[in-house]
Amino acid sequence: MIVAANSIRIALVDDHALVREGIRALLAVLPHFEVVGEAGSGAEAFELVERERPDIVLMDIGLRDINGLELTKQLRERYPALKVLILSMYDNQEYVSTSLEVGACGYVLKEASSREIVTAIEAIAAGGSFYSGDIARKLVKREASEDELTPREREVLLMLAQGLNNKTMARTLQISVRTVETHRLSIRRKLNIDKPADLVKQAMAHGWTPDE
Repeated sequence: MIVAANSIRIALVDDHALVREGIRALLAVLPHFEVVGEAGSGAEAFELVERERPDIVLMDIGLRDINGLELTKQLRERYPALKVLILSMYDNQEYVSTSLEVGACGYVLKEASSREIVTAIEAIAAGGSFYSGDIARKLVKREASEDELTPREREVLLMLAQGLNNKTMARTLQISVRTVETHRLSIRRKLNIDKPADLVKQAMAHGWTPDE
């Protein structure tokens, strides 16, 4: 396989070899992705990241020697530029919330389509964040307050969490790009956020609750 000069360098951390093989096979057909190594434990992950300095780590939660969320925290503390995408079979709200707190850039379920996993990696590599649809929906419901987002603003925030741009959101919602921009500004004002990339993380910190 020919690897592009500006390829996204990816490390796989999962204690199931078959899962790693499946993800490697998925990514191997894309020239702008390069899987630089695999690890089945926290100790192996540290060695891998130190040796290869990947751009992104695809991280499982249930590792043999350490919880993947704790490992994410430790890796991010040691390598601040490292981006981590949680790839898990669990949609537990506590896990999702903790993933934000420890610095993960996204959370995708293992049952997600190949296209969604690829889109998540590309969004994170570009400096954004990405959450599977079911995960993102749990991040956009909060307790009532005078600053509560409107239904349309929640839709926009959900799409932001999924890495969609203004034009795509406008087309999906059948509104103008200018209206999307207005909704984004309102969301940022209500949540007191300056950086769009921090919207989901800050929303959790401001008391957002999962769907019932």
